[in-house]
Amino acid sequence: MKRNYIFAFFVFLVFCAGIIGCIPRKNIFEKGVVPKVFIGAERENYIEEKNDSMWQYGNGVLAHGELKAINGKIIDKNGNNFVLKGMSSHGIAWFPEFTNKHTIQMTKDNGANVFRVAMYTEEYGGYTTGESEKLNAKKIMYNAVENTINLDMYAIIDWHILNDSNPQKHKNEAVSFFDEVSKKYADNPAVIYEICNEPHGVSWKNDIKPYAQEIVSVIRKNSPNALIIVGTNTWSQDIDEASEDLLDFENIAYALHFYSGTHKLDNFKPKIEKAMKNGATVFVSEWGTSDASGNNGNYFDEASKWLSYLDEKEISRINWSLCPKEESSAALLNGVNPESWSEKDLSQSGKFVFEKLKEDLK
Repeated sequence: MKRNYIFAFFVFLVFCAGIIGCIPRKNIFEKGVVPKVFIGAERENYIEEKNDSMWQYGNGVLAHGELKAINGKIIDKNGNNFVLKGMSSHGIAWFPEFTNKHTIQMTKDNGANVFRVAMYTEEYGGYTTGESEKLNAKKIMYNAVENTINLDMYAIIDWHILNDSNPQKHKNEAVSFFDEVSKKYADNPAVIYEICNEPHGVSWKNDIKPYAQEIVSVIRKNSPNALIIVGTNTWSQDIDEASEDLLDFENIAYALHFYSGTHKLDNFKPKIEKAMKNGATVFVSEWGTSDASGNNGNYFDEASKWLSYLDEKEISRINWSLCPKEESSAALLNGVNPESWSEKDLSQSGKFVFEKLKEDLK
């Protein structure tokens, strides 16, 4: 008799287990383990890697979400001041292989929370140089942005004008480009738009600001809450001048670029502090350890002064550049394998920059 009770109890347990097993379960996306922003791109990778290093630091999109430029600061979804720190690619048409997942992951593992995708507009292979070049540039750009988003990092899409100097020159192409990308990444908090890298030889009032007003309007139509970075005149150095005539939009940051071998901090403090006093959010979307040519050695003492000051002022910054080009500012040694390089393959500049990024992990 006792055996019959035991057997009946066993059958009951098996039955219950079967019922429970049939109950639909929330998948990893429904549970919120993977944020909704990531749905639709390489889902399998998220599931495989959710416990990997991409999740161990709370300095990315998951933790900070949608960003706002308010009263000279970048504010995260929690209402806290937030600083973006990371690296820029070189021109993606020249070094596309160094926008791969491994390369960007290496910056994340060392403390970066943002990656800038530099898409030249007029130089060799640039977006405006031909139809095949345009398609190739977009393909590389989208792949780099997806790699960045998938690592829970912020991605800056950089319309990298340089030789073209005046953003008005290719404004029609810029309108079309930013309309496309802002539709694709509409309301995606990971994506930041940098609409003109380094204008020079032109006027803020007559050239840069009117261009920016039009491009920002295009982006805002599709992605009304996106953070947008606007270059300033004289290779994005006259931040003070721009701050006297700010754009008629909210959530705008203004670019300041410096190279520690050319641009001394003491000369730029008045510009930065005037801009911040005028309510401009300053964003150092490009800085280097070399002189402004990208070469002629490294100036680490001056760079350290700059970075300490940027920390004090809570100003975001992006280092130029994550590539193996034979120049002082390049972070990697020439000839490294893009799929497997490690910290031993860092240049002197790369070692300095990575050590600075690591400080936030300590």
